[in-house]
Amino acid sequence: MDQPAARSFVRSVHGVRYQVKDVARSVAFYTRQLGFELKHQQLPAFANVSLGEVSLLLSGPGASGSRPMPGGRPQEPGGWNRVVLRVDDLPGFVAELKKVGVRFRNDVETGPGGRQVQIEDPDGNPVELFEPAGAPAGARP
Repeated sequence: MDQPAARSFVRSVHGVRYQVKDVARSVAFYTRQLGFELKHQQLPAFANVSLGEVSLLLSGPGASGSRPMPGGRPQEPGGWNRVVLRVDDLPGFVAELKKVGVRFRNDVETGPGGRQVQIEDPDGNPVELFEPAGAPAGARP
């Protein structure tokens, strides 16, 4: 399938947008619990946090990216689409997150590709933590 029009417009992935209720609280969660870096914020409406080349765009109730759809349907946190973070030592990280009260959606699941678990940010947006199969237990770079 030829896609010349898309190639002339789409340059890269800018980020993943999450709807949040309290931007400052979300920034604290992503930076303190998951190691993201704060790139930009305009409290209380918006913040951009990043990990490597991936940016999460945290949109609070006052952000333009949070306005209701034309039919009036509100944009809300939660759902099942999620950012997936590759981690080392999943059991160790799970233990650390449980100590600080992070909410888990499920227990660690193991499959042919590796192990994963879903956590929630303070607004219920899912984040998947993934450790590929074959990674040494407790390995850290």
